[in-house]
Amino acid sequence: MTFPSALDRDRAPSLPQNLDALRQRIDAAARKSDARAIAVALHDAESGAELHYDADRWFHGASTIKIAILLAVYGEIDRGRLAPQSRLHVRNRFLSAYDGSPFRILADRDADSDVHASIGKTMRVSELALHMIAMSSNLATNLLLDLIGLETVQRTIERFGLTGLDIRRGVEDEKAFEHDIVNRVTANGLVGLLRLIAEERAYSPELSREMLDILHQQEFKKGIPARLPRDVRVAHKTGDISSVAHDAGVVYAPGRKPYVVAILTEWAADAGSRSPTIASISHAVYDYLRGTGQEGSDA
Repeated sequence: MTFPSALDRDRAPSLPQNLDALRQRIDAAARKSDARAIAVALHDAESGAELHYDADRWFHGASTIKIAILLAVYGEIDRGRLAPQSRLHVRNRFLSAYDGSPFRILADRDADSDVHASIGKTMRVSELALHMIAMSSNLATNLLLDLIGLETVQRTIERFGLTGLDIRRGVEDEKAFEHDIVNRVTANGLVGLLRLIAEERAYSPELSREMLDILHQQEFKKGIPARLPRDVRVAHKTGDISSVAHDAGVVYAPGRKPYVVAILTEWAADAGSRSPTIASISHAVYDYLRGTGQEGSDA
């Protein structure tokens, strides 16, 4: 599947009016929820409109950090050091970022069982990238991270001047977590990362569209896409652990250029209204950008 480039600037921007109305709808969604914190960042390629709602606040990144790993993997492909068809031995043994002690990804804590079923076999880099993003496989994530190296991810972030992304370890590294070695993101950081991909500024258009196609195959759709019309396409990545729920993506609505939005939320453990809150904020953003969200609120 191909996606229109956000660099298409044939039409002059026409800024939506009354950004405060969108802030008010986000405020209403926050009050209605029992979230401890909510952050939203928005960049609209159609109008140039931007929103920064506590967007520099740091959150545990959860699985949203997998977008940065995807970018770094494709950087190695761009340099010719990897090929999408390169095969990697599937194993389940990793070393903690804290002290180098070994740990495993427990299958019952992983959203995707398919990669676990391939332990002892090989999988293509392209397959692992898809499982990492679309099915949020933690095993695929750590395999790819070990393949390219944590330093490669960090250098990729620095190379493109991205901020608001602090990637310090793989996933399910409990010992590192206990010693406060955590991956952190901001809403602004995730929007900057996704814009780099969507605007084809990192690598070739072909590789950029491959990354977007992977993001478009996201299987968890209770956040940003949940309340949007069926003809709206979303290339996105969720992140969900006991204390946070996030969704960040590129939204393609018919008849307009795309917009990039990141919605980050923090909660008491296993609070119940996490996805509905993200979906409500996403709907408010969509209404605002379509010019239908100036009056009232159902957020």
